Amino acid sequence: MKTEVLSGLTVALALVPEAVAFAFVAGVHPLVGLYAAFIVGLITACFGGRPGMISGATGALAVVMVSLVAQHGVEYLFATVVLMGILQLIAGVMRWGKFIRLVPTPVMLGFVNGLAIVIFLAQLTQFQVPGTAEVSGHGMSGGEWLSGFQLYLMLALVALTMAVIWLLPKVTSIVPAPLAGIAITAGIVIIFGLDSPRVGDMASIEGSLPPFHIPMVPLNWETFEIIVPYAVILAAIGLIESLLTLNLVSEMTGERGGASQECLAQGAANVVTGFFGGMGGCAMIGQSMINVKSGGRTRVSGITAALFLLCFILFAAPLIEQIPLAALVGVMFMVVIGTFAWNSLKVLWKVPFVDAFVIVLVTGVTVAYDLATAVVVGVIVSALAYSWKNATRIHAVAYTTPEGAKVYQVQGPLFFGSAAGFAEMFNVEEDPSRVVVDFQNSRVADQSALTAIESLAVKYEAAGKRLELRHLSRDCHKLLTRAGQLMIDSDDDPDYGIAVDYGVRTGQLGAGH
Repeated sequence: MKTEVLSGLTVALALVPEAVAFAFVAGVHPLVGLYAAFIVGLITACFGGRPGMISGATGALAVVMVSLVAQHGVEYLFATVVLMGILQLIAGVMRWGKFIRLVPTPVMLGFVNGLAIVIFLAQLTQFQVPGTAEVSGHGMSGGEWLSGFQLYLMLALVALTMAVIWLLPKVTSIVPAPLAGIAITAGIVIIFGLDSPRVGDMASIEGSLPPFHIPMVPLNWETFEIIVPYAVILAAIGLIESLLTLNLVSEMTGERGGASQECLAQGAANVVTGFFGGMGGCAMIGQSMINVKSGGRTRVSGITAALFLLCFILFAAPLIEQIPLAALVGVMFMVVIGTFAWNSLKVLWKVPFVDAFVIVLVTGVTVAYDLATAVVVGVIVSALAYSWKNATRIHAVAYTTPEGAKVYQVQGPLFFGSAAGFAEMFNVEEDPSRVVVDFQNSRVADQSALTAIESLAVKYEAAGKRLELRHLSRDCHKLLTRAGQLMIDSDDDPDYGIAVDYGVRTGQLGAGH
């Protein structure tokens, strides 16, 4: 229990500058980001699909919100967050979270690598003179950089924090290493009065309990048209980032998470957040990594983190504002090192070219645009590559029986991508009067495949030749109409459903196989 509480305290300290920075990105008051981190973090910690996972205000959502706030104001943001949560609840009820299983392994590697780079870039603004930085989605801006003694001091404090985090686990595990790193670095800065940027230089985090607040927007069709596009995008980004983080944390802890349950928790959290003046949120991979590596494995750590954050806002703001940003940057740099899939650099030269390309592509798109776009692009490229690979696999082994019939033994799956190749395998004009097409080593996958078989039957019928179809499933027997009388029943006919079962299998094969 002590480890869980200390882990939660560490996460809460790391949440403060992130929530403030992302509030600046969205163009809202820092407390709007802090309230979101508290409410979303608390609800998902209690009811989410993966104990130990941390949620809060994120940059991926903030960059989408900024144009909405700039054009229509913060009240429209609150209404959008409520609708975003409703959409996520619908996704949870419909159990759409299971589709995250279709994300291939190369996309997951690109996701963690891209996110590690984004977390790293987001920390660079802390090396700028407070008040001069214009925070962007990835943390980069045109502010004035620290120089001279201040820069060297900042780098030294960051290095000190990272050294403590690296060395302490070799000595003891009583205190989470990130918490010890923050405490030691903060103690040195405060005791010796070192001139280094602190949390309070970003903004004051002092406030009250988040008040209940109904978004003050007109309840008409025009409002709905404004907020729906933003809500859909935010809901999609939030769920994709949350579910991918859930998979990553599950792999680290060796325990499965509930994808649909996470969708419901995220949705409920955002609905509540919208009514309490928060900017909404989703899972945070950086803080989740801090929690897991600090020993947080249960819901206690996530709940503790949210409650500590609320205590900071209500009671401990002056103390928390004295923490040097260098300490928190050091913690996040260690998260970057632990998050980046370094082994992916080795396998780039060993895996198929398409997989290596997808890893690099998803990494680049995550850094340049956003996570949701990167994952969608990666899945599409992987699916197209898989389809093309299977489309070129189809062929037939042909031979003539002693009775003079020609047999085509089809090899490889028959689906929309291979339908054209299937049609080109047959020579209707030169084939004998009896032709047998054997599907024992093939699989009929979709409507395009059925249409290709129908078309082949029509061609042989028009040429006055007899076509027999063997080893087709019962499902094919029902769906093929014109060719139905041409089928030859066998005791060893396969038994599978068109599209449904095959779709599941292709989804599994697409995940890095």
